[in-house]
Amino acid sequence: MIQGGKLVGQFTKEAITKKIKEENVRFIRLQFTDMFGSIKNVEIPLSQLDKALSNKMMFDGSSIEGFVRIEESDMYLYPDLDTFVVFPWTSDKGKVARFICDIYNPDGTPFAGCPRYNLKRNLKKMAELGFDTFNIGAEPEFFLFKLDQNGDPSLELNDHGGYFDLAPTDLGENCRRDIVLELEEMGFEIEASHHEVAPGQHEIDFKYSNAVKHADDIQTFKLVVKTIARKYNLHATFMPKPLFGVAGSGMHVNMSLFKDGKNVFLDEKGERQLSDVAYQFIAGIMKHATGFTAVTNPIVNSYKRLVPGYEAPCYVAWSGSNRSPLLRIPNSRGLSTRVEVRSVDPSANPYMALSVLLASGLEGVENKLVAPQAVDRNIYVMTKEEREENGIEDLPSTLADALELLKKDETIVRSLGKHLFENFVEAKEIEWEMFKTQVHPWEREQYITQY
Repeated sequence: MIQGGKLVGQFTKEAITKKIKEENVRFIRLQFTDMFGSIKNVEIPLSQLDKALSNKMMFDGSSIEGFVRIEESDMYLYPDLDTFVVFPWTSDKGKVARFICDIYNPDGTPFAGCPRYNLKRNLKKMAELGFDTFNIGAEPEFFLFKLDQNGDPSLELNDHGGYFDLAPTDLGENCRRDIVLELEEMGFEIEASHHEVAPGQHEIDFKYSNAVKHADDIQTFKLVVKTIARKYNLHATFMPKPLFGVAGSGMHVNMSLFKDGKNVFLDEKGERQLSDVAYQFIAGIMKHATGFTAVTNPIVNSYKRLVPGYEAPCYVAWSGSNRSPLLRIPNSRGLSTRVEVRSVDPSANPYMALSVLLASGLEGVENKLVAPQAVDRNIYVMTKEEREENGIEDLPSTLADALELLKKDETIVRSLGKHLFENFVEAKEIEWEMFKTQVHPWEREQYITQY
C-alpha cells in the first residue's frame, strides 16, 4: 500500500513461499498493463520464482505497442509482493498465482511508459501537498452476451432484466454470484451485486482502497469477470456502448483525499458538510474535464455512451443530488465523504484515468480554485441557451474532439508524462482515422437503396 507517498509492504518472500507450498502453486504469472488498459503477462514455472522476486525477469518491450523501439527492447518486471494472489479456479494438478509488476529499464530506473508507475509519480505530488492517501471506489459495469457455437461472442443477451431485477428475469444471477465468490476468495470485499438498467447489464461493487491497489483491483476484477463468464458460455464485455437504444456501461469513480487517517473532504461546519479542499478539488476536476476525457473515455465507442437520455453525463457541472451532471456528491458523510466522477467508462486504463483525475483535483487544491455553483436540476431538459447561462460546458462528443482538447491541456499532459502522452495520442489518432474511413452498417442501411 502507499502511505505518505511511500510503499509499505504487507507480504514477505517467506510468507509468499509458504502460501505457494500450501496452495500447490506450480506457475506464476507476472502481470502488467499496457497503455490501452490491456493486461499482459509473462508466465514462469515455479523454478524461476527466485529470479522473478530478485527483479531479474526480462521481456521484450518492443513487442508491446506504445512501449519502446526495437533497439531499446530489454525491459524488466519488478513484482509488487503485495499483489500476490492465487487464482482459485486453476487446476488441482497445480495452481497458478500472480504478481502485478512495475516495468523498469535495464539501468534500474522506472520506465516512463508504465501506467502503474505513472500513477505512483502523481501520488508523490499528492504527498508533497501534505496528503497521505487518494482513496478510490470504482463502479465498473459490464454486459453478458451468449457465446455462439464457435465460442465467439454473439449479440444475444443472456437476460432481459432491468435495474435490481431477480431471477428468473435476471438469468445472469448465478454467473454474477460465482464471480462474487471467486473475488471474495481472492481477498475482495464485495459491497453490492445487482442487475443494472439495461438487459444483460450488471454491476458488482467492491470496497474502496488506495489508488494503486484499486487500479490493480479493477484489472483483476475484469479478468475474473471474463474468466467466470466463459464457464457459463457467456462473454463479458466492458465495452461502453455495445447496444443501441439502451444504457451504456460506466465506471463511476468515487474519490477522497485523506491525511492522518482523516477524510479532508469533510467539514461538518461547511456548506453541505464539505471542506474548502473538497470544493477546490471539485473546481480542478471541472476545469480539466474536457481535457482528461480522452483518457477516461479512450475509445471511439465511448462517445456513443456520452449522449443525453441514458443517465451518462454529457455536461460539465456538479450537484449534490442530481445525477445528470459530470460530478455528484453522494449523501454519505464522515469517512465516506467523496466526489463521484460519472463520465469515466470501463474501457479506460485505470492507472491513467486515476492519474489525470488526481492531477486535475490537486491543481484545484494547490491553486485554491473556486468551484462554480451547483446545478441541482435536470440538465438534460435544459436548452443550450440555459446551459450557457449557467456556465455549463459540453463534454467532447467524439474521440477526435477529445484528443484535441487533451493536447491543449498542459496539466493533463504533465500528468501523463511525455512518453505516455505522445504514444497515447498517436495510437488514438490512428484509431480515429480507421473508424472515420470505415463504411459502417448504418450507412448501407440508410443509403444503399436510396441512392
